[in-house]
Amino acid sequence: MKKVYLYQLNKELKVFLSVFLIVLTIGVSLGLVFLFTTTSFSTNKVTERLIENENNIEEDFGIDESTIRSTGELLMTTHNHILGFSFIFFFLGLIFYLNSVINGFGKMFLIVEPLLSTLISFGSMWLIRFYGEGFIYLTIISSVLIYISFYIMVFISLFELNLKRLS
Repeated sequence: MKKVYLYQLNKELKVFLSVFLIVLTIGVSLGLVFLFTTTSFSTNKVTERLIENENNIEEDFGIDESTIRSTGELLMTTHNHILGFSFIFFFLGLIFYLNSVINGFGKMFLIVEPLLSTLISFGSMWLIRFYGEGFIYLTIISSVLIYISFYIMVFISLFELNLKRLS
C-alpha cells in the first residue's frame, strides 16, 4: 500500500484540514488564555483552585468560579478534559501521521505523548488535591509537554499542507 502524505492531497482536502487545524489551534489557545486569566500560571493559584477552601466563597454567586471546591467538580473537570483532549489529539494525530517531515520515533512520540500527558496532567490534579501540593510540578511538566506537542504537530501539518510542494 502506497503511503499518502499531506502535501499530496487534493486542494480541497488541504484547505479543509488547514481550516480545521487553525480553528482547533484557536480553541486550544483560548484554553491557555483562560488558564492564564484564572491562575496567572502561578503554582500557588493552581493549587488554590484544586484544594477546598471555605474562604473562596463569594457573596454574589456563592462560589468563586476560579476554584474547584468539590470532588464532584474535580471529577467533572477531569472527565471533560480527558474526553475533549482525547478527541483533539486523535484527530490531530491522524492528520499529523500523514506528514512527511517527521518520521519514525519522533512521529510516534508526538502522536502518543499528549495522550499520555493528558492522563498525567489530570491525574496529578487529584494527587495535588488529596496528597500534596508538590504534585503541581508533575502537572506543569505534563501540561507543557501537551502544548509543545500540540503546536509542533499543528505547525508541521500546516507547513506541509500549505507550503510543501510536490517534487
